[in-house]
Amino acid sequence: MTAETTGTVAAGTTAGPAGTVAAGTTAGPAGTAAAVRTTGAAGTGGDPGATGAGVTGAGTAGAGTAGAGTAAPADTRPAAVQVHGVHKWYGVHRVLDGVDLTVRPGEVTVVIGPSGSGKSTLLRVINHLEKPEIGYVSVNGEPIGVRRHGGRLRELSERAIRAQRGRIGFVFQNFNLFPHLTVLDNVAAAPVATGRLGRSEARELARELLGRVGLADKASAYPRQLSGGQQQRVAIARALALRPGVILFDEPTSALDPELVGEVLAVIKDLATSGTTLVIVTHEVGFAREVADRVVFVDGGRIVEQGPPAEVLDHPRHERTRDFLSKVL
Repeated sequence: MTAETTGTVAAGTTAGPAGTVAAGTTAGPAGTAAAVRTTGAAGTGGDPGATGAGVTGAGTAGAGTAGAGTAAPADTRPAAVQVHGVHKWYGVHRVLDGVDLTVRPGEVTVVIGPSGSGKSTLLRVINHLEKPEIGYVSVNGEPIGVRRHGGRLRELSERAIRAQRGRIGFVFQNFNLFPHLTVLDNVAAAPVATGRLGRSEARELARELLGRVGLADKASAYPRQLSGGQQQRVAIARALALRPGVILFDEPTSALDPELVGEVLAVIKDLATSGTTLVIVTHEVGFAREVADRVVFVDGGRIVEQGPPAEVLDHPRHERTRDFLSKVL
C-alpha cells in the first residue's frame, strides 16, 4: 500500500484512542487492545463521530489482566514530532492540504484556527487515528502507522500501530472514560493492558497521577459522579499513565461549562512547564499566549503562519490571521 493510499477504515467503524474498533463502539484509553466489549451508558464518545453505548477495553483492565502481546519499552523522553507533506480528504472535501510541521522535543505548540479548518484532523493524523492519503507523520524519527518498504510506505498491523499509540497520549474533547471503572482503574487500565506494569504498580502510579491533577480524593469515584472538569483531569492523568513522549490535546475545554475551564487549563499549564512535548488544539487564545512556545494558525487545511505567540497573536503577518484574531480577541 502506497503513501497515497494508506488504507481505509471499514464503513461504520469508529476509531478511538485504542485504534479502529467494531462498529458502534467507542475505543478506550490510548494503547489498549480491543479485546473485550463491555456495555456502558449510552451516549456520544469523546472523539468526533464516535457514537454508541459500547466501550471497548483491553482485556479485563479493571481486574488487572494484561492484554495480549509484548509491551513496547517505555521511552519517557520528550518526543520530536514531524508532519511530512500530509494531505487528507473525505470524499471531495480536502481537510488537510500539504501540511508540514515540526515540533521540537519539550516544545508546547498550540494550534488555533476557525472551526472546520482541519485542526482536530491534524491531531488525529499524528497518532494515526486518521490515515493520510499522502504524506506521513514521524515521532522521534519513526514513521507512525506505516513503514518504508522499497521506496514506498506500507501500513503497519493494528497491533503495531497500537504499540506506537502507547507512546502518544491523546486527550479528547469529551473525556472517553470507562463508565464502569472507578477513577483509579480508569487511569491504571492502560499500563496494565499493555503489560508495562502489574496491577499493583499501575494503581500506585494512578494514585500519584491523580494527586498531580488534584483528584487524589476521587480515586474510588465513578466518572458519572464527577464534574466535567474533574472528568477531563482524569483523562489527562490517564494520558500520562503510559509516560508518553508527546501528548495531544483536542480542544480539552470545549465541552466544559465556563466555570470549569480554569481547573483544566491549570493542569495543562503545569504540564507545559514540565518539559513534556504538547500539541494543543484550542479556541482559548489567551491560554495559548500564556503557555505556547509556538502558535500555529491553520485555515482551509493549511498552515497560514506560525511563530512565537508575541508574533502570531500580536503582530500577525497574514490578513487571514488578523481577521480571525479580530473576531476572537
